Amino acid sequence: MTTDKMIARKTDGIGWLIFNNPERHNAVSLEMWEAAIAMIADFRADPEVRVVVVRGAGEKSFVSGADISKFDDERAQEAAVQRYEEATEGTYSALRAMEKPTIAMIHGYAIGGGANLAVCCDLRICSETAKFAIPAAKLGLGYGYARIRRLMEVVRPSFAKEIFFTARQFDAEEARAMGLANRIVPQAELETYVTDYARTIAANAPLTVTAIKQIVTEALKDDADRDLALCDRLVKACFESEDYAEGRRAFAEKRKPVFKGR
Repeated sequence: MTTDKMIARKTDGIGWLIFNNPERHNAVSLEMWEAAIAMIADFRADPEVRVVVVRGAGEKSFVSGADISKFDDERAQEAAVQRYEEATEGTYSALRAMEKPTIAMIHGYAIGGGANLAVCCDLRICSETAKFAIPAAKLGLGYGYARIRRLMEVVRPSFAKEIFFTARQFDAEEARAMGLANRIVPQAELETYVTDYARTIAANAPLTVTAIKQIVTEALKDDADRDLALCDRLVKACFESEDYAEGRRAFAEKRKPVFKGR
């Protein structure tokens, strides 16, 4: 599915997933969620893409949640609600399942679905204008286990409760104190900072980065569900890779390594 409300761009090993609805604070419609799933799949399959950055267009918002103007068309009937929920969860799951690192570049509002989207990314780099909220309690909405569990993997249970109980907006400094924000930078510097950060990650050994991401994922599972054999295979693959040999050569030759991901 294609829509001008979603933009996918690839530069310097970075895949940019851009929610392009700035006139509505990057509120998300069904077609935007469905387009996002396809774009994430494309980034995942492209070996030239080594890191993905998720952002909103314009200067006022990351993603402000569902586009309420679309509710009569997209969320009024049970079947429509089901399709919308499948599209949102499909996007969250696709981001979470991606082996490559993901960064949420957050300026302005990350509200509701926008906050959930940010939580699904590995890192969250914010400007001082960032505002996080999940206003479910102000709307009477229910929140399922998977989405609450994802939030709790980023912030402590008491903070997760506070976010839901109060339904208020938390600023960037509060978000950092909770563990929701990794970095806060001035608004004017945000895009440059995130681009440089993503390039730093993209220049590192892809097999090592992927292994670390997947092993952290396993470590967060319950003991009985962890695949320790997978962890061992990932580590073994790093030591047997051409990139490991390249890393050693580059160190000895005092130059930057050029990693191929194999």
